[in-house]
Order: sequence, then structure tokens, then C-alpha cells
Amino acid sequence: MRRVEHIMGFPISLLIEDEGTTAEAAEPAFDWLRQVDARFSPFRADSEVSRLDRGELAPHELSPDLAEVLDLCEEYRVATGGAFDVRLPGRGLDPCAMVKGWAVQRAADLLTERGARRLCLNAGGDVAVTGGPWRVGVRHPERADRLCAVLEVGEGAVATSARYERGDHILDGRTGRPATGLLSLTVVAASLTEADATATAAFAMGVEGVEWAASREGCEVFAVSADGKVHRTPGLPVATTT
Repeated sequence: MRRVEHIMGFPISLLIEDEGTTAEAAEPAFDWLRQVDARFSPFRADSEVSRLDRGELAPHELSPDLAEVLDLCEEYRVATGGAFDVRLPGRGLDPCAMVKGWAVQRAADLLTERGARRLCLNAGGDVAVTGGPWRVGVRHPERADRLCAVLEVGEGAVATSARYERGDHILDGRTGRPATGLLSLTVVAASLTEADATATAAFAMGVEGVEWAASREGCEVFAVSADGKVHRTPGLPVATTT
């Protein structure tokens, strides 16, 4: 069963390779992702995030889901010394860097709880998989027609933060300026919540973020710095490199 929808500003594709799976099996996951977009988008004036940012909600009035997301944001802010920060001066509250991986991992969990055994959920290039092995390509940071690595993952997630799609869009919260020390950084972890947040946080830190990400329990890292140097951890599940 294959299905693709455009939610949260990027394509989300689902592949379930279990026999007899119908399109209806995917509906709980996509319905959840649509709910997250409506509730947590900083670009929707009526979302819970926007209402909190305008001071219309008190901390005790937050939904458990948003409270969880903000707790995770604070955990990464502290862990990175402020490089990862969803409350930058002069900007509104924007937890998108945490929400994406968290929400997509929850969607994958919904599917496995309902019996899916072999699936790949791809959200704008970040993937959560189960029932592998699955092969996940890592795009070359300077050549769109090439891969610089192919990873083999059975259960878990792969996320990449890079400059090649949206330019210098990731800011170092310590300075408020774009993070430019890396071209791309990929993290393999047990969940997309961890992989995506760690990749974004490490990218915001610059080259020092490679070592920081590698030090986190259960995380493997593949990165290319601005000078073209490749960094990789020994346990990276590489199928092939180019």
C-alpha cells in the first residue's frame, strides 16, 4: 500500500509492504498529522502554538501534547547550550524543528500498534522504518543528482539537516545568525523524534555539533562540513558510500 499527502508544508509518503493492507489502514496516521498541522503550526493564527505565543493561553491550559513538545524543546536547548532554541529574540514561538519528527514518529507508532509490520514513513526526506532492512539514501550536499551514502536500517529512523533545500534556514540560537559550519548532517536513531531533533540541534551548533550528536546515546552520525570534510561515527549502518 502506497499513499502520499502534502501536510505540514512537505510531502509525506507511506509504504506498507504487508499483504492485504488497504488504503484505509493509513487513515489514522494521516489524520493525526493533519491534526498536528492545525494545532501546532506557527503559521496558523488559530493554532494552539500561535495562541500561546500571543499570550492567550496560560501554561496550565496547554494540551498534554504541546506540553510534551515544549519540554523536549527545552531539553535540547539546555543540552546544546542554547544553539537549539524555538524562542529566538525578535521571532515568534516556532517549535517546528521538534514537531516534525515527533509527529511523524507518533504516526508510525499508530500504524504499528494497528498491526503494520513492514513500513516506511517518509516526511520530506526524513524517515521512520520498521520491519527492515530498508535502504535510505543520503543526498550529496552539493550535487542533487548524487548520493553520498546509503544506509541500511531495520528498525528506527534517519533524519538529515542541510542547507541545500532551504538555504541558511537553521539559526544558531546562541548568536541568532545562520549556522554555516556544516553542509549537511544525518542522524540515525531509534526514533524520528530523536533523529530529527538531534540533526537540527547539531547542525545549529556547527562543526562542534558532530561530536555532540555522536555522544548522544543510540545516535550514529554522517556529516559533511563546509570545507567538504566527511565525518562519520564507527557504528553508522552504511550499506554503500560514494
